[in-house]
Amino acid sequence: MNACKSVKTMRDTVKGLWSLLVGLRVTGQNFVRPQLTVHYPRKTVDNIHTYHGHIELVGKPKEPAVPKCICCMLCVTSCPSGCISVIKKKEPKPAAKEGPEAPKEMVGEVKGKTEPPKKKPVKTPSKWKLDYNLCSLCGTCVEVCPVKSIRFSMDVYLAGYERNDFEYDLLARLREQAGEGGADEE
Repeated sequence: MNACKSVKTMRDTVKGLWSLLVGLRVTGQNFVRPQLTVHYPRKTVDNIHTYHGHIELVGKPKEPAVPKCICCMLCVTSCPSGCISVIKKKEPKPAAKEGPEAPKEMVGEVKGKTEPPKKKPVKTPSKWKLDYNLCSLCGTCVEVCPVKSIRFSMDVYLAGYERNDFEYDLLARLREQAGEGGADEE
């Protein structure tokens, strides 16, 4: 029984030494490779175009301060973190025509005949909020957007003192990027 224990102890010792040698080999290889870390104040990265930061809205080509968003809410429902909230802008109700311009019923007129339906107005957001504290940067919202109104930002220099510094109003951000300022329009 003593011989069995000594053989087992010998195997464990050899196994441990082998594990140590493998670890030292990996450490040695990484020790002689060139350094990958960039020391920020002295150097900056050159591949910033590959960075995926928090999401931001994309403006319309002719009106960069107006988002392409159609308020389909796919981004909100697909977000696993629940960090996106969108509120649709309420469309004004059409006023009923009264007075001299109102169409009058004529004798013998077929009822139910009306003008062809007009195109439904495109829905636009009145609020578009992102809580970056909760965002897991999965990119699901960017992938599911049918009109490509969401993209990743290139904002690599994020810093803040409070949690509230990372709760973004993306409509105001879009207006700032377009040069119109961040005033609310409602």
